[in-house]
Amino acid sequence: MGPRAPRGARLVVVHVSPVASMGTLTPGGAAALRETADEISAQIRRELEAAAGREQVRYDLVTELGDAYAVLARVADESRADAVVVGASAQAGHRLIGSVAVRLVKAGRWPVTVVP
Repeated sequence: MGPRAPRGARLVVVHVSPVASMGTLTPGGAAALRETADEISAQIRRELEAAAGREQVRYDLVTELGDAYAVLARVADESRADAVVVGASAQAGHRLIGSVAVRLVKAGRWPVTVVP
């Protein structure tokens, strides 16, 4: 049996899909991007419902299009998060501009745990 969340704790799961770039703004590109984001959100919701039911965890799911750092920071602030857990990025471009995780850590507003 794993550790239990404190009584009254709530998990806020955030999924951010990137805003369409110029390359995806073809007639069908933006629609395909939105459809993919909706499918991912539906899958996350199904998995959360199954896991939360077993573990009796309260949760909220937030899904948005936009900049991952901006959305995560806003949701963490609005929900008065005690901590932020974020996946590590393997994208090469993040070495130049910084990953979402690094930006969250640098903000210094919440403890941040980065998972692979």
